[in-house]
Amino acid sequence: MSTPSLNEQFTNTAEFIEHNCQRYADMPAYHCLGQTLTFADLEEKSRHLAKWFQHACGLQQGDRVAIQLPNLNQYPIAAYAAFRAGLVVVNTNPLYTPREMQHQFSDSGAKALVVFADALDRLEAIKADTQVEHVLVTGPADLIAPPKEPQHGYHDFVAAMAQGANLPDLEPIKAQREDIAALQYTGGTTGVAKGASLTHANILANAAQMEDRLGERCEAGKEIFVCPLPLYHIYAFTVNMLALFNLGAMNVLIPNPRDLDGFVKTIQPFKFTGLAGINTLFVGLCRHPDFKALDFSSLKLTFSGGSALTSSAAKLWQSVTGCPVTEGWGLSETSPVATLNQFGAEELGTVGAPLIGTEVQAWDEEGNKLAIGEVGELVIRGPQVMQGYWNRPEETAKSMKDGFFRTGDVGVVQENGNIKIVDRLKDMIIVSGFNVYPNEIEDVLSRHPSVVEAAVVGKPDDKTGEAVCAHVALSEDVPMDDIIAFCREELTAYKVPKLVIVHAELPKSTVGKILRRELRDQ
Repeated sequence: MSTPSLNEQFTNTAEFIEHNCQRYADMPAYHCLGQTLTFADLEEKSRHLAKWFQHACGLQQGDRVAIQLPNLNQYPIAAYAAFRAGLVVVNTNPLYTPREMQHQFSDSGAKALVVFADALDRLEAIKADTQVEHVLVTGPADLIAPPKEPQHGYHDFVAAMAQGANLPDLEPIKAQREDIAALQYTGGTTGVAKGASLTHANILANAAQMEDRLGERCEAGKEIFVCPLPLYHIYAFTVNMLALFNLGAMNVLIPNPRDLDGFVKTIQPFKFTGLAGINTLFVGLCRHPDFKALDFSSLKLTFSGGSALTSSAAKLWQSVTGCPVTEGWGLSETSPVATLNQFGAEELGTVGAPLIGTEVQAWDEEGNKLAIGEVGELVIRGPQVMQGYWNRPEETAKSMKDGFFRTGDVGVVQENGNIKIVDRLKDMIIVSGFNVYPNEIEDVLSRHPSVVEAAVVGKPDDKTGEAVCAHVALSEDVPMDDIIAFCREELTAYKVPKLVIVHAELPKSTVGKILRRELRDQ
């Protein structure tokens, strides 16, 4: 199989951006905090900022620029400007601690940083220990009401664009498809956070693969997508900022998806046609009374990825919105999308079939391909698979074999071609020699009428080696024996939780993934 022509039509991501800005010039591209930017607005603002990067900062092709912003209109402006200036985008979580910031900035060798004003104190603590030379600061409403004075003496985002407007023309870049376009940091399967080196070819191919799977479900220039997932996460970065951008869609950015009141108020005016989210978000929205009152008559696409979709969440979403959830799977190292269910033919409990040009196999511990239906580590080969880990050849060698990326996910390739994820290798619990996968137990727990959230981890046990421990958040008080009895009806004895711990809320990442690691540490 070959990938769609988008992988070959453009030499680099800058050409892709400029093409679409011209193609959809007068159409709305991004909406945030009451402000809508057209594709023409994006072209102008990103060009001015790109000129500032080149001429005011003297940044050269291949230099890294870190972007540490929540979902604001400034994010796509900065990312597209970096691409157009020939720079490598380093996506960074705005909630990082100073230690995490220092590691990512130093490891990437970032020379420039676009940072949210709230993170400046953290930056001050570690800046001297990085290679960052140019700091561009912005706040939530800067594009609407620019600040009067730059903070901490750093450059102001709006002022930089204004300065860039009067600088010489943008110098053409010579980036090729196999050059690095973005560094996406991830814990991966082992060790400290590593930068997945994603080339222009990787992310352009993945955008094209998504468009191929979408088929005729999307009409160019007519779609309105709600974007609650952070653009610094590879899921929204590729799906919203590239694939949907290529379809002329408008993205409604949600700066803080945990503020469900604000979330619902933001999307209420729009007849939105799509939304990309994760399990916890779907449940939270469906339990919000004002969300249930929205007009879902135009909603036709709901993507799920980033964490396992429970059957109860999928059914709840469809009952409230009338739209099925289409689950997919991918990783930072695969740009990210590797598989996605067929729209209108979703198989709940699977992440669908591989995208065009993508191979997915299950391997045993020795790296041998397993037969269809056998459970093993899932591996991926395709044009969206990363070049390797930034400056980490040994880690790259461990994770790659014969062009396949070893995902660390356990799963099975079914007869019909759909992939079923069982769990992460590192999250597997071994009870008396039997493999227990938390996802399966969490899915059962989530079907209990009083369980809002569930996460399952292993705890040391003198008799069985490990025992199953369930952490739950409840909508009402219920005896723990009732929850355990509920699990006994659905699960073999060794899979039934031996301990149930109740929380007001389970710990989550900024993307909304439940953090099993923190629960294990407790």
